[in-house]
Amino acid sequence: MSQDYYESHRGEWQWQDGEYTVTRTTAWSGPGCHDGCGVLYYTKNGKLEKVEGDPDNPFNQGTLCMRCLEMPEFVNNPTRLGHPMKRAGERGENKWERITWEEALDIIEEKVRAIWADYGPESIVCHIGTGRNNCDQIPYLCYAAFGSPNFSMGYLAGDSCFCPRSASMASQNGDFMIADCSQQFEKRYDESTGWRCPEVIVNWGCNAIVSNSDNFYGGWIVDCMQRGSKMITVDPSLTWLAARSEYWLRVRPGTDAALAMAMLNVIISEDLYDHDFVECWCYGFDELAERVSDWTPERAAEVCWVEAEDIVGAARLYAQAKPAAIQWGLKLDQTTNATATACAVNSLWVVTGNVDNPGGNIVIRNAFDQNLSYGYGYHLLSPEVQAKRLGAEFPLMSRAGYSSSAHADSVLQAIETGEPYPIRMVWMTSTNPIANMGADAPRIYRALKGVDFVVVNDLFMTPTAVAFADLVLPAAMSPERNSQRCWWVPNRTLTKVTQYEECVSDDDLVTMVGKRLHPENFPWDDNIGWINHIFEHETNDKLPYKSFEEAQKVVWSYPEFQYLKHEKGLLRPDGQPGFNTPSGRIELYNTNLMLWGYDPLPDFKEPSCSPVSNPELAEKYPLVLTTGARSFEFFHSEHRQAGTVSRELHPDPLFEMSAKSAAEHGLSEGDWAWIENQRGRCRQKLHVNPSLDDRVVRAEHGWWFPETEGAEPNLFGVFDSNINNLTPQCENGDTGFGAPYANQLCRVYRCTEENSEVLPGEQVTKHGGYSKVIDESNGDVKVGAIYG
Repeated sequence: MSQDYYESHRGEWQWQDGEYTVTRTTAWSGPGCHDGCGVLYYTKNGKLEKVEGDPDNPFNQGTLCMRCLEMPEFVNNPTRLGHPMKRAGERGENKWERITWEEALDIIEEKVRAIWADYGPESIVCHIGTGRNNCDQIPYLCYAAFGSPNFSMGYLAGDSCFCPRSASMASQNGDFMIADCSQQFEKRYDESTGWRCPEVIVNWGCNAIVSNSDNFYGGWIVDCMQRGSKMITVDPSLTWLAARSEYWLRVRPGTDAALAMAMLNVIISEDLYDHDFVECWCYGFDELAERVSDWTPERAAEVCWVEAEDIVGAARLYAQAKPAAIQWGLKLDQTTNATATACAVNSLWVVTGNVDNPGGNIVIRNAFDQNLSYGYGYHLLSPEVQAKRLGAEFPLMSRAGYSSSAHADSVLQAIETGEPYPIRMVWMTSTNPIANMGADAPRIYRALKGVDFVVVNDLFMTPTAVAFADLVLPAAMSPERNSQRCWWVPNRTLTKVTQYEECVSDDDLVTMVGKRLHPENFPWDDNIGWINHIFEHETNDKLPYKSFEEAQKVVWSYPEFQYLKHEKGLLRPDGQPGFNTPSGRIELYNTNLMLWGYDPLPDFKEPSCSPVSNPELAEKYPLVLTTGARSFEFFHSEHRQAGTVSRELHPDPLFEMSAKSAAEHGLSEGDWAWIENQRGRCRQKLHVNPSLDDRVVRAEHGWWFPETEGAEPNLFGVFDSNINNLTPQCENGDTGFGAPYANQLCRVYRCTEENSEVLPGEQVTKHGGYSKVIDESNGDVKVGAIYG
């Protein structure tokens, strides 16, 4: 479309383009990602035909990834779930009976009331997937409808997706901080806002332009690079950003804390830190300096497999840039040392004075004080019920308030053991844990088989639904829901433009269930009524609209933003200058952690499963395994449907190793191979990555094959290529946060007809885990690892 076309419709939220109705709105729901990008939906006769990026939307400025562009393929996909169903056979048989919504609600109400009477509401658990437009509705379902304190992510070990970084920032800074790429301004890169382009951006532990994580659109970094930003990238692989960086620090997976502490050592010992900021606004600098004094670049180089001179050079470049920003990601969360690692990286932007300054790491809160997230509705629970939230043994989660969800590993253990009380019902919305989030997929499978009542609310029939569900409820996609949300800024609306069969949005489904169980907590009738209630009760008086009807025409709204809020008394409840911490300063010596019995300073701990900590295991499994690298085609376990652009471009699960390492293992590009360790194995296809350290393997996650048989033992092939056969559940950091998805050990060998005779899916579903299959001719273990 021409620029003139867009100019002619500037300011309109809906218009007619020939036979198409064009609607300007936001995409923010499964299938999707973390970001709420501006889109133009083209519908004809009520059917979504095309999606374009909205060039007027400041968030993404007309750009879109392929996942949004192919949305019509998924919205109109004939394999979608279209109506409620109840299980007709045994779990795992994939036999279903179509029922009405009223019948489904009747079943839910009957089961919930029975559990209340026999066990109490805490015996109900709710799970969601990650980062979409259900992060306040499903928690509200759990708290306000079911009356349970046990909302959590879908068995995400150590809550290791932003939660460790969140807890570290909240305790250390008193607020969240993000890299300033001008995303908080509607004018964006216009310098009249006071924004300055960062001289240096550190992209640490994420491939930002592919992952777009934490509501951070990776293209913003590219925009800054075009305006002069230099890059430092910390990543085991040479990504697009790493290839364009002044320094690429090819860190050994799981050792980021050592790297951060060595960079702090250089900055402090060479007197490159910001004296004025440290003296005025920091607490515990001397203690931090002492802690990192032993972490010389040479020591870190040995630990991290990074050259010492590169550590020194990167630290100097970052410290001497004014301003500089750090954009970090998931891999910092996915070690057992996650909390300390986040504190170490956070300390880098603090000691250099890149705090809430233009182009640094800015203090950010949700637009118009709208803080609807995992804690929405929690206040409706009595203190007695809140005290029963699973994970109470971790003070940061249960008492310090740095987590608003139940501890996922503790939920799993309660299901397995019945302690501290039994779990009788599990509700899962848009989460597919045995394909993706659950760190030990076979263990999750065994546990959920024993839960009395399971509801799965999703877009497609998934392995999780087939294996466990008693009820399957069809979820609406982005174009099929009226809703609103903000993650930081701006505040955004979603407008419904189409309907697929009987699919229902999260807002409406939660309302329907809630009105059956606790109508006093649901004083609205539908999604629009709920949105209007939020505007009235959950935002401040600066919100520029009071109803959804007004908001959908505006589409997005930015609050006023100010830099250097700590100097202006805008962060503390008492209105005094400073930060919202006990000392009023950013706490390099973290008194919040100290009060709860944890180390108040960052430290490095060698991963428990590594060549250093476990050399005997490394003799058998000599390669360092890291998991979860993102691809353009998929968002976790979504977009795997056959015949879609995603699967055409990326048909098979891929793992990566260097050319030298591949040759040593007798493998070539495109070979199928087994990845195995002491916990289990899976098979993926080799992609040679010449940039990897010869000792490292990178494997993809989230794989299942919807085109294959859904019934057990196959379950859409969910276990056969599942890297989470090899990662441990319930191995967390001492704070409860963090899990070692990023660092395991493994070996790799070619798939053959003989060693593929029995696949992991059959072993897990028939035997509950891996077991020895012995070749009687020579006594060798044919299948590989022993599980359980």
